[in-house]
Amino acid sequence: MTKPIITRFAPSPTGYLHIGGARTALFNWLYARKHNGKFLLRIEDTDRARHNENAVKAIIDGLNWFGLDWDGTPVSQYENAPRHREVAEQLLAAGKAYRCWLSGDELTAARDAAKQAGKRFESPWRNADPTSHPDAPFAIRLKAPQIGITKVEDVIQGAVEFSADALDDMVLLRSDGNPTYMLAVVVDDFDMGVTHVIRGDDHLVNAARQQQLYETLDWPLPVFAHMPLIHGPDGAKLSKRHGALGIETYRDMGYLPESLRNYLLRLGWSHGDDEIISTEQAIEWFDIKAINKAPSRLDLDKLNHLNSHYINQMNSDDFLQAAQGFLPKDQQPLPPEISERLQRGTEFVQSRCKTLKDFPTAAGFLLATRPLEITGKAAKPLKREGAQDMLGHVIETLEPISDWQTVILDKALADLAERLGVGFGQIGPPCRAALTAGMPSPGLGELLYALGREESLNRLKDQLN
Repeated sequence: MTKPIITRFAPSPTGYLHIGGARTALFNWLYARKHNGKFLLRIEDTDRARHNENAVKAIIDGLNWFGLDWDGTPVSQYENAPRHREVAEQLLAAGKAYRCWLSGDELTAARDAAKQAGKRFESPWRNADPTSHPDAPFAIRLKAPQIGITKVEDVIQGAVEFSADALDDMVLLRSDGNPTYMLAVVVDDFDMGVTHVIRGDDHLVNAARQQQLYETLDWPLPVFAHMPLIHGPDGAKLSKRHGALGIETYRDMGYLPESLRNYLLRLGWSHGDDEIISTEQAIEWFDIKAINKAPSRLDLDKLNHLNSHYINQMNSDDFLQAAQGFLPKDQQPLPPEISERLQRGTEFVQSRCKTLKDFPTAAGFLLATRPLEITGKAAKPLKREGAQDMLGHVIETLEPISDWQTVILDKALADLAERLGVGFGQIGPPCRAALTAGMPSPGLGELLYALGREESLNRLKDQLN
């Protein structure tokens, strides 16, 4: 039987869920789901000095919002420390690791000396006579190969070779008894049955060191797949100066999880010329072998385009529920009459939103309360000669209408223009100014319908001198 595929996402809880980490999680999740395998979540919290429980919550909340579910409960790497120590002690007992008493200053001096000599750094304790061992705290180092190469067979990068000169004897257990990240990752991945390690290519050197440990322990290697990192629009590695980095920032900017998943999926992976890819299609099509070697650039214009598409695919009730969260707190909850207007005008508002954060502006003409404050350029149509008379004609035309529907309203106004012998350009501008105060709005019939009969007539009457 084929061994079930198990992937994992293993973030460090020192901050928010980075957008690059979200893509890593997505690729691992897709690969596991495609093969009916398992996607595991491990919090790499061995660095207790930088550990932040709020960051753990932010990561879990971010993944939940992003729509990625994991199998089982999240694993704490810190809680596995006894098992990590056990493996280090086993290697020490087997002569595959050794005790090292180099202090901080001594270690720095030894590294500097090796560098100046152009040699591989090696602790003088590697082959020291056991009778010379002091009775003091010590670190445990792996006895890494001193010659030859370590070849990492990577699904994305191909075969990558590392000389033994570039890989010194890594520390497995610190002198305070705490396991290092490099040891913990290998032990946890083995114990969790991880078959595929899919992560950023900034871990490629780590893969070489970890492979040495796998081979020393005689454990089967996982499949390595190291993908290029995401770069900013300027081609430089993504950093704080590029703006939004945490997934919660994109959420707060009004992006939908579906559009962000689609966008990140296309950053470094493709399926022909397909741009809009549903989650179901992504699971069916995704393959780590199709991940590009070249870094991808963040492009918010493309993300906005995708987000606009997914917003327009939303059910109107779902859209309004999600969008109203972006209104100022003093506007929530909305009065019933404004909620009714929004229900009628949703189609127009929804089509004008690239992000949910656009909602307050796109729906401004529906959210406004009387009397509207109409100033500056927006007031000009109301000050033109004949504008007041035209508003009066419009009110007289609309007041008898009880079946307040777009088609009926448009026809009534067209008939009015024909009856008065004027172009619609003399009717539309003063009406629109009175009804919206210059805010973006749909066609006049749609606008009147969305506002409703009472609100429309009252707004028009408000502007009569």
